[in-house]
Amino acid sequence: MQKTIKEKIRGIIPPILTPMNEDGAINESELRNQVERMIKAGVHGIFALGTNGEGYILSREEKERVLAAVIEETAGRVPVYAGTGCISTRETIELSQTAEKLGADVLSVITPWFAKLSQEEMIAHYTAVAEAVSLPVVLYNIPVRTGNALTPECVKKLSEVENISAVKDSSGNFDNILQYIEVSREKDFAVLSGNDSLILWNLMAGGTGGVAGCANVFPENMVGIYRNYVEGNQEAARKCQDNIREFRNCFRYGNPNTIVKKAAALLGYPVGDCRKPFDQVSEEGIKAIAGVLESYRKNGIC
Repeated sequence: MQKTIKEKIRGIIPPILTPMNEDGAINESELRNQVERMIKAGVHGIFALGTNGEGYILSREEKERVLAAVIEETAGRVPVYAGTGCISTRETIELSQTAEKLGADVLSVITPWFAKLSQEEMIAHYTAVAEAVSLPVVLYNIPVRTGNALTPECVKKLSEVENISAVKDSSGNFDNILQYIEVSREKDFAVLSGNDSLILWNLMAGGTGGVAGCANVFPENMVGIYRNYVEGNQEAARKCQDNIREFRNCFRYGNPNTIVKKAAALLGYPVGDCRKPFDQVSEEGIKAIAGVLESYRKNGIC
């Protein structure tokens, strides 16, 4: 029996880090190592070129190289999500078609940024992308980064477009997630949380999982949120969800994806720093992150 979209686009999907050498060049061997690490932990997909993967600062050639490596290393064991959103509709279509040719399973398309978009322009943009490919398209709402928000009404209309199969919400507004679920409840349409703190609550409300940046630091714990929830062990799921609070408190020391990458490096993985200029974490911040990781090690979280 063919799986539904909600059965396909589900679980814990790490927006995998793009490891870099000291000169800022991509460290492909460590990228492949991180793919193996995530799959071994039981994740339900690998998301390449996301925010934590620094897709926003990679060249077109680098994006293709990263995506090809992730697809090859994953080898069909879990779905590969490709972040293909660009500012222009034409460039988004071109990168989406390239991702499809490379063998990606799902496309994640962030809203265009910098210039303000109307909801009508948003609908036209996503519809054009969806019509140009055959892969499922995940809408990606992160207005704090792009300045453009997908309203629930817009998501309702887009959910009726063939190939537009899901939405990822990183607004941090749980009511927005609830409204996405409400307007698409009667459809085979998945709602993912892009905020790690809301994954369990998203599942309880009818969502299907989360794109979890913290999985780059403690993947087993993040997988535990989903696994325990579907197995009916609410107490264990809540414990895994609560476990991430101490680490997320470290986000006050810098850009969240910079903090996540620094934490992975402090765990001993040669992922390097984020590409300049987004590479600074204060000594106070590094000390705080290290302290949290030590506490997590003692408690078997990472």
